[in-house]
Amino acid sequence: MKIYFYVLLFIVVLMSCNKKTLIKKEKIEEGYKISSIQEKIANFKDSKNKEIIVVAHRADWRNAPENSLQAIQNCIDMGVDMVEIDVRKTKDNQLVVIHDITIDRTTTGKGYVKDWTLDSLKTLQLKDGLGVATQHRIPTLKEALLVTKDKILVNLDKSYDIFDECYKIIKETQTQDQVIIKGVISKPQVEQEFGQYLDKVLFMPVVRLHKPGAKEIVDQYMLLSPPEAIEFTAKYDTLQGINRFKKLRELGTSVWVNSLWPHHNGGHDDEKAAINPSVYDWYINNNVDIIQTDRPQLLLNYLRSKGLHN
Repeated sequence: MKIYFYVLLFIVVLMSCNKKTLIKKEKIEEGYKISSIQEKIANFKDSKNKEIIVVAHRADWRNAPENSLQAIQNCIDMGVDMVEIDVRKTKDNQLVVIHDITIDRTTTGKGYVKDWTLDSLKTLQLKDGLGVATQHRIPTLKEALLVTKDKILVNLDKSYDIFDECYKIIKETQTQDQVIIKGVISKPQVEQEFGQYLDKVLFMPVVRLHKPGAKEIVDQYMLLSPPEAIEFTAKYDTLQGINRFKKLRELGTSVWVNSLWPHHNGGHDDEKAAINPSVYDWYINNNVDIIQTDRPQLLLNYLRSKGLHN
């Protein structure tokens, strides 16, 4: 009986290994490989190479509930470089991954996240993009980071004001090198409020190019120690600040632009790209090397066809 058990165990392990090998082989045959976390980190810090980084907004929410563990895993499996997820605090001071301040849109419950305990939230079902209840549950920040650990970069949105608590979990899960924080904040304010973390995680400023003073904000950040990246919102594609993208990359700062909605990118958005993927050429031609998207597979396929992503 014991011999039978070990033979069965060996077969299960062998099948699992073969499945992983087959998946890896399929990726190579399709013309790309999934980069290691070290390669993803190195790429993020290298503004001068031709690789374009793909960031999945709220993870792969078209094929799994947004911000769910499955949505994150989908991104890992397809070779996305970074997932953007959102952090909120519960009534009992636990950190969960959910975008809205309420649970109405994305779960089978109602009310504010801050009015629910973690145990109560865990009884709810997450809804998919069509509002249909699924078997997925709201993940904790710890659960989400453990899924990403050593696999994919993570942008923690809505975490700046509660980062002291977030960092405890980041440190516990040993994912410091993978985490990126960003905000529409001046450099002096960041240094005052966030200074103790600037050598522990990556901070990235967000600049609204159509707003007065945008050039001065960029100049301020580029002085002495330029950041690894700056996120830009380009409401119009005629804004002069777009002309600086090439120079910023030459100086060591990557350029992040969202393809989510038209007001982020002068109308060169994901929904237009779904009809004609060559819409993404605007990003390539304007020296953008980080794109946050709601259609990660579409963008990956297009960039790979151009030799701009593994």
